[in-house]
Amino acid sequence: MGKIVAIVNQKGGVGKTTTAVNLTAGLGMQGKKVLIVDIDPQGNTTSGFGINKRETVFSSYHLITGDKPAETVIKKTEFKGVDIIPSTMDLAGAEIELSTMENREAKLKNALASVRESYDYILLDCPPSLGLITLNALVATDTFLVPIQCEYFALEGLSQLMSTMRQIKRLYNPTLEIEGVLLTMFDGRLNLTQQVVNEIKKFFGKKLYNTVITRSVRLSEAPSFGLPIQYYDKRSKGAICYNDLATEFIKRNK
Repeated sequence: MGKIVAIVNQKGGVGKTTTAVNLTAGLGMQGKKVLIVDIDPQGNTTSGFGINKRETVFSSYHLITGDKPAETVIKKTEFKGVDIIPSTMDLAGAEIELSTMENREAKLKNALASVRESYDYILLDCPPSLGLITLNALVATDTFLVPIQCEYFALEGLSQLMSTMRQIKRLYNPTLEIEGVLLTMFDGRLNLTQQVVNEIKKFFGKKLYNTVITRSVRLSEAPSFGLPIQYYDKRSKGAICYNDLATEFIKRNK
């Protein structure tokens, strides 16, 4: 049965979508069958895999609201081992629709049940908020992965996130566990970076990935071409970092 991993941080701009796209591509390149589910209304993961949102008929909106089964909203991508459930702006209205539904927090979990057997991993790219869509992801998931930028305010956000996770574990998903914490936009020359790293190590220990994602211009450029970094520039620093992360991710899940 495929493992479901939510990529989550309520703070925007921490490399969450960059991680969703490039970790998915890295896992696919290493022979894993991966489904990436874009449940962020901005749909940046969808664009990151070169999919035109305007031409997308069925999306994660139809999945979460129960209008369509997972099998009909999955799209094949041109990238090895990767399928996607894309997002469109329709998803922005799903929060309101969900609020009136019965068992509203388990809609995504129930919708993905029929396709779990078909994949090694199902990754969920969550919105940068802790609303009903993210709650659905955290009820559906086995574990959650937190990308975190190396700055002071990120630490404040992280403690709030962990407090929310404890609540969700207690109320909705008793088996919810942390997959790992990933340092992004890493610049080892800055003193603050090292201080943040030390604080996170103290708190998370072995849950902190050894792999860090360094700042990279090529990593920022790749989405505008609709390509994961491994397909945009396979020799770039960003591609090497995300391939290393995929290797570490697989190793930890053996």
